[in-house]
Amino acid sequence: MFRLLLLIVGLTVSLLATAQSPLLPLMPYPQQLVQSTDQPSLQPGRDWRLAVNGTVTPELNAALKRFAQRTYKQTGIPVRWKKSTAAKATLVINLKDSRSMSPHISEWDESYELVINQQQIQLSANQHLGVLRAMETLLQLIGGAEKTIQLPQVSIRDVPRFPWRGLLLDTSRHFFSVDTIKRQIDAMAAAKYNIFHWHLTDDQGWRFESKRYPKLQALASDGQYYTRKQMREVVAYAQARGIQVLPEIDVPGHASAIAVAYPELMSAPGPYAMEYRWGVHKPTLNPANENVYVFIDALVAEVKALFPFEYLHIGGDEVDPEHWDNNADIQDFMQANKLKDSHALQAYFNQRVQQILQKHQRKMIGWDEIQHKDLPKDIVIQSWRGPDAVSESVAAGFQAILSTGYYLDQPQSAAYHYRNDPIPPPPYTHSALVSSDQQDALSSWSFVMPRKRGSPVTGSFTLIDVQEGFVDFTGKSRRAVVVQKSEKDAAVFSLDTWMGPVEFRVKFSGDELQGVAIVGNAPYALSGKKNAPKVIAKSEKVTPLSAQSQRLILGGEAALWAEIVDEQSIDLRLWPRAFIVAERLWSAQELQDENVMYQRMNAIAAWAEKSTGLLHRQQTERALQRLFSSKDIQPAAVFIELLEPAYYYHRQHEKSANESYSKVDPLNRLVDALPAENDSLRQFNQRLTRWLVNPVAGNDYSALRAQLQRWSGNRAALAPLLKEQPSLNSLADKTQEIVELTQMLLDKRLHQQSLSPAEQKTLEKQLSNDLQIEQEMIVALVFSAEKILNSFTRH
Repeated sequence: MFRLLLLIVGLTVSLLATAQSPLLPLMPYPQQLVQSTDQPSLQPGRDWRLAVNGTVTPELNAALKRFAQRTYKQTGIPVRWKKSTAAKATLVINLKDSRSMSPHISEWDESYELVINQQQIQLSANQHLGVLRAMETLLQLIGGAEKTIQLPQVSIRDVPRFPWRGLLLDTSRHFFSVDTIKRQIDAMAAAKYNIFHWHLTDDQGWRFESKRYPKLQALASDGQYYTRKQMREVVAYAQARGIQVLPEIDVPGHASAIAVAYPELMSAPGPYAMEYRWGVHKPTLNPANENVYVFIDALVAEVKALFPFEYLHIGGDEVDPEHWDNNADIQDFMQANKLKDSHALQAYFNQRVQQILQKHQRKMIGWDEIQHKDLPKDIVIQSWRGPDAVSESVAAGFQAILSTGYYLDQPQSAAYHYRNDPIPPPPYTHSALVSSDQQDALSSWSFVMPRKRGSPVTGSFTLIDVQEGFVDFTGKSRRAVVVQKSEKDAAVFSLDTWMGPVEFRVKFSGDELQGVAIVGNAPYALSGKKNAPKVIAKSEKVTPLSAQSQRLILGGEAALWAEIVDEQSIDLRLWPRAFIVAERLWSAQELQDENVMYQRMNAIAAWAEKSTGLLHRQQTERALQRLFSSKDIQPAAVFIELLEPAYYYHRQHEKSANESYSKVDPLNRLVDALPAENDSLRQFNQRLTRWLVNPVAGNDYSALRAQLQRWSGNRAALAPLLKEQPSLNSLADKTQEIVELTQMLLDKRLHQQSLSPAEQKTLEKQLSNDLQIEQEMIVALVFSAEKILNSFTRH
């Protein structure tokens, strides 16, 4: 039913959503919305007359109570429900099936219709789930205007594009209180997520209270774990809001916490101590030990008693085989069972675990590494490896969900997440790649990009007739690039990758290349060599993913891993970007206008603070107050408008190279107060792009100049605060220099003054140096200055 409804609605009416101008401040945006802009609004006041066509259940009454409470939070108006006939009602709810949320995803129907005219609201849904989703849309339409409620006259028909829309919280690496989790669940419901993926165990801690194996929480949690009562409480809280809870118990790897409590189940003898370092660690369960399966069977029984959702996540990723390889009993076991390598051994283990899950009426979900031909096709593969892995999974007949590109612990722009779709893009192809007489148009280069942690990124890129090109990252499928510049001795081109947006800036000298790749917002050096002419691998045409395979893609999950996230920053890291992922998973694929997306996101971010109690802005303010004892932190707030945390995993790589990279590292520095992107700077850049098309005096120039003067003038006010944090002086000085340089370039551009080649080269080098990471941060205004500087070349 879901796919049929999506086909009918999505193909025909999703375009209506993009055609509305301006779009209403809704997120996720409905599949179909028609607004009567020339008609008076509905003003229901505080007394809402209610009529329900269907069974009024305790769940519905609770939802109506929450609706009234949140309306009061948003507007200050205490809504009171009064029973009424349908003809006289303010709100009519037409509900076909009033049953509670099923534990089976195939039985979910979240569709709804919402019609608002001058007299009445009609809410129609097949299931209680649809009522909940409609109420969230209605609360967003109410907005935050105080003293009066005014609802636009609209007709909405809505249904999610994907059935699986999850959000993962890692409570192992840093523990989060139940109240904090509930606050995230409230926001998840507002964003129409339907699965809370609860990452309960990992190397750094066991958070699940086990009655059968009590040493898990006694020895491997540092006293921070969730009692059975608390877990039941979270499950009930989520289900009341239309969200099922997916527990994750990691096996056979990410098992250092298990090793501390029960070393006899491991593949190496130990002894083991609590693991506080981040990264991938060696302790693994012993697949040759039958007691391991007794252990897992008992745990699954305990999980089943607490979590009704039909799926259980086993992890299964990043298994280091060293302890298996060095265990003689395991090697004998592999030989006796004809298991040729560690991959075969893990597949054996996973099959045993799957049989246990089946015994307990649970289905398996795990990360990419669990995929194996001998596992049943009803398992779900969650991909951290990216679109290629998703394609491989569904091509093999498995269901899959995407998480790559939705890691919200990684600072990235909201626009990057918005462009990231669960349906993999078709690999790039071009006629020159399969036509021998066009090979001379190709220029191909291999490259190596070392990182501060992990293996280098390698691959090749090819430019075609200076207008097109593609990148072949090692182990990834071919992807097209956007070419900004392609000359004999230099090129600039960009694309979205699993690391975030990447811009290659390369210079050619004979058969050698040197340059940088801006990964997210920070540079990695790269080098390379020219490939032999007419030798380009994978030049054959590729077949796009079939419609049948695409139907196996269930959706996706945002993920918040907690190495650099704690109780003081969780809202700041998740929101409002989690609304962006939610829209990509719910709304029409054709909805892609990034400028309109940002406008709606800002409105929803402010709305969500009132309606759900999110603390994303407060957490920035509190972090600044902890850093600076001054009562006036406004100079610090203005200062951070120019800064961004280093994107992708740059922060973790900096910690790994310079610090201990562990749980004991404090998260109390300026970088921990920063949102992923600052709206003031984003709007500045949007205005700057518009102005550079026609750089004359006017409103845009005046606004740009005023903003730069505001930033420049803030340096004196910031000085007293810097006395408390002297380590920030060099960053503040660099920021001031970049502001002044940007002012100078802006004025030169206005007055049509030129730059000599030597001046241009000097400024390019200066800005390149200014782009280096400092204290895990980037002075993001550098990109604005570069944009102006590059316009001199075009001019």
